[in-house]
Amino acid sequence: MPRFGPPTKRQIAKLRTMFAQHAAREYPELDPKVEALVQDLIGRVADRWTMIILEVLVEHGTLRFTQLGRLVTGISQKMLTQTIRQMERDGLLSRKVYPVVPPKVEYALTEMGLTLSAAFCGVWVWAAENLQKVEGARSKFDKRKKDDFA
Repeated sequence: MPRFGPPTKRQIAKLRTMFAQHAAREYPELDPKVEALVQDLIGRVADRWTMIILEVLVEHGTLRFTQLGRLVTGISQKMLTQTIRQMERDGLLSRKVYPVVPPKVEYALTEMGLTLSAAFCGVWVWAAENLQKVEGARSKFDKRKKDDFA
């Protein structure tokens, strides 16, 4: 899977604004609590690490902290800890602590985490179906930009 940098605060704010405008048009009677949850979750899953951790746990199942850290390339211990805590708070993963020395802690996706991961499978399907179109559009744009600056 290609790795992308995390979205900027500006990009996240723009996505939230676009969603709010779309939701207001399409669902004028939308429950404000549902809207707030969706906006919060969009911000969370738009963050680079949450999606990668979801992907790793789907692929490998239950993992210990160090195993997860090794499989999530480039993440610091601090960021892994913060992301895991937030995912646990949101109900996306479970944390099981074993009363042994040294401490043993395992993380696994919950049913909600699995369904969120499944929801984002659509992005992979879309990417596979539209890869050539996107590459063609990018090539056309890049050529046009080159000609504009020549």
